[in-house]
Amino acid sequence: MNAHILKLISAYTTNEISEKQFNDLQQWLNESVENKQMFADYLHFYKKSRRIGLAENLDSDKAWNTILVKLKEPLQPVAAAQNQDFKEPSKPIFALRRKTWFKYAAAAVVVGILASGYFFRYNFFNRSIDDNANTTIIVNNDIQTGTDKATLTLSDGSEVALEKGQKYVANNLSSNGEEIIYEVTSTTKPEIVYNYLTIPRGGQFHITLADGTEVWLNSESQLKYPVAFIDGDIRQVELMYGEAYFDVSPSINHNGAGFKVYHKMQEVQVLGTEFNIKAYKGEINIYTTLVEGKVAIDNDIVVKNLKPSEQSILNIGNKNIIIASVDIYDETSWKSGVFSFKNKPLKDIMKVLSRWYDTEVFFLNKDLEEVRFRGVLSKDQNLEDILLTIKNTNFINAYEINNKKIILK
Repeated sequence: MNAHILKLISAYTTNEISEKQFNDLQQWLNESVENKQMFADYLHFYKKSRRIGLAENLDSDKAWNTILVKLKEPLQPVAAAQNQDFKEPSKPIFALRRKTWFKYAAAAVVVGILASGYFFRYNFFNRSIDDNANTTIIVNNDIQTGTDKATLTLSDGSEVALEKGQKYVANNLSSNGEEIIYEVTSTTKPEIVYNYLTIPRGGQFHITLADGTEVWLNSESQLKYPVAFIDGDIRQVELMYGEAYFDVSPSINHNGAGFKVYHKMQEVQVLGTEFNIKAYKGEINIYTTLVEGKVAIDNDIVVKNLKPSEQSILNIGNKNIIIASVDIYDETSWKSGVFSFKNKPLKDIMKVLSRWYDTEVFFLNKDLEEVRFRGVLSKDQNLEDILLTIKNTNFINAYEINNKKIILK
């Protein structure tokens, strides 16, 4: 393996490879099976012995954008079929789907989850060995992948369980178990009748409101909304808690009537737009991310306007609002079937996964909470496969699954 090829592989593993370099590397790989095996071996040992190098380069936005935008086709790790002793997974941990450009992210995580920052806070190689901490234990794995499910609460207080594969039809609404659709209608009656849609842990659901607005609800969320909107009046819904993505029907289609999303700590006023609100119970911040259009955030103290790709962060304690630029894909990919994490601490990642897989996560070693990862996870992925891949990075010694509890060691 000559110096030029080594440089290409090094650029690839640190996510700083150019399009020309990538094409050169791809050509070299296609020359022989031996070249592919050398590449696989290099990735294997690089991950084991050069993780500090990864940490130093992992947070380069330029490199990340290069991987996502410029690469035409992701490299696939060569499988154990060519070398039975090779322990890398035969495919990336992240099974990507729906959006074809998701495949570019696979190139950034071809060797599994990449971690950063840990070596600067914790001496991984010199820590003491605890036999119990190095033992993976599975007592009873009851953890299931999340699915489409919700509870519909009607105006009379009665509840309807909505589940994938089951149909429900009543009055002006229908559901196929994956979404609920209200007939596009309005009313002139002054009285508004409300329904609630509640998504449990391990669930997700899609709803089309009576004005044509679409809402995607994440796990552990609840939305209050009218079964019909008053013609000409401001259309109002309330996100009681959780996370929701809104694609609002333009006001021009409703005699100029605007649209508002309430939460007990803020009000979001919109005019035909797409945005995401994350307001989970027990968390200190409410995050509102604008995808396109215009929104105004009002918390009764200050009003902040957002531009596309901006996020407002409302601190519930002091009621301050901070505006930050964010990656829209990372913030909203959950509604498209994947979770995208960019330089996120493991404690935040596991919080997201615990909602989707309806499980509790405990850290035996608190230092592990701050290990940072980057990657794209399919929501269809088995949780144990994810845990195993994290373990294979050597940043955790082992994990324990006991019914719906996970302990990271």
